[in-house]
Amino acid sequence: MIDHITIRVGDLEKSRSFYEKVLAPFGYKHNIGSQKEGYYGFGVGEDPILEISQSTKGRPAHKKVHIAFKAKTKDQIKEFYKVALANGATDNGKPGPRKNYTPTYYAAFIIDPDGNNIEACLY
Repeated sequence: MIDHITIRVGDLEKSRSFYEKVLAPFGYKHNIGSQKEGYYGFGVGEDPILEISQSTKGRPAHKKVHIAFKAKTKDQIKEFYKVALANGATDNGKPGPRKNYTPTYYAAFIIDPDGNNIEACLY
C-alpha cells in the first residue's frame, strides 16, 4: 500500500494553489507543510497522500509523472476536470468511459502546471 507520493515542482505556491482547488472534489485538503518548510501535503484527515516540494538547483523538478486519484463518483471526476482547466491545467482526456482499460473504467486526464499527467478515475 502506498503511503504518499512526493513530486518536486517548479513553483511551489502556484502548485499549492492548483492542487488545493483540483483535489477539493475528492475531499483532499492542504494538511501539512508550508512555504517556509519548502513543501505542502494534501490528503483526507491528517495524513497526506500527495506532497509537493520546491525544486532547487540540486533537486530539479521531476520528469513528467502520471498520478491517478480514485474518485467515488463520476460527478467528482467531472468537477476535478472542470476545476483543473479553470486553474490553468491543459486537457489530456475529457471525462468519459475508457472501455479499453476495463469495461467500467471512467476517467479524466489533465496536465498540471509542471507537465504531469494527473488522472481522476472510477472503476
